[in-house]
Amino acid sequence: QVQLVESGGGLVQTGGSLKLSCAASGGTFDNYNMGWFRQAPGKEREFAAAISRYGGSTGYADSVKGRATISRDNAKNTMYLQMKSLKPEDTAVYYCAAARGLSFQRATNKDEVDYWGQGTHVTVSS
Repeated sequence: QVQLVESGGGLVQTGGSLKLSCAASGGTFDNYNMGWFRQAPGKEREFAAAISRYGGSTGYADSVKGRATISRDNAKNTMYLQMKSLKPEDTAVYYCAAARGLSFQRATNKDEVDYWGQGTHVTVSS
């Protein structure tokens, strides 16, 4: 059983930046492709970014591409999401996700995620 704990959310002004972290425990971190999803009020949870088990492959939703950078440190069992040029539409709860398997694409599909974190709130004020 893998436990995922997000941190780093908060209130930020439009155009600002922040860095989210996801700390994993209870499993072998590099067995998992990792991802970030987000859910805005009244909307479905959507994919934001994903990274393969050893960081060699990454993927981004069009909505964050060019403004977000996903990374991981397997020695620290931690994944990160650096976001810049934040917009009010980035306001959401951001969830960390872990997906087993050889393909990091599994971490881009919420139906294939094996473990979820509890989420961290990000609010971007206009």
